[in-house]
Amino acid sequence: MFKRILVAVDGSMTSFEALSKAIELQELTDAEIYLLCVYKHHSLFEASLSIGRPAEMDIPDKVLSEYAKDVVNHAKQLAAERGGKNVRGFVKAGKPSKVIVDFAKDKGVDLIVIGTKGTHSDKDGLFLGSVSHRVASHAKCPVLVV
Repeated sequence: MFKRILVAVDGSMTSFEALSKAIELQELTDAEIYLLCVYKHHSLFEASLSIGRPAEMDIPDKVLSEYAKDVVNHAKQLAAERGGKNVRGFVKAGKPSKVIVDFAKDKGVDLIVIGTKGTHSDKDGLFLGSVSHRVASHAKCPVLVV
């Protein structure tokens, strides 16, 4: 059925719920799980537009990349605690929905599992998050929105 399941993680509770669902599916199919955290690229020009500046200014991409690595490592730990096996983590920069769809295509993913809303979504919960909506609309494989 499924050989490769991609779980998009961003640190939100819904992304970790998606991970739990992927682990349930893994138990049925023995699929490999790919965890992917995508951070939005910020240029030094965008960083220079900030009103407040710390004494030491890290390059935004470096900070965001480190945060994304932390998210993936935390998700890998959660997966292990919940019985997940054969779990690999990846961090990429770019527009989240496009990177997720392209990654799935490049890796031959059979299923994408994604949370309904991420860390910056509609607060009332009335709408599907924009990333999950775009992924579901553009992916060439099935998408399970949790």
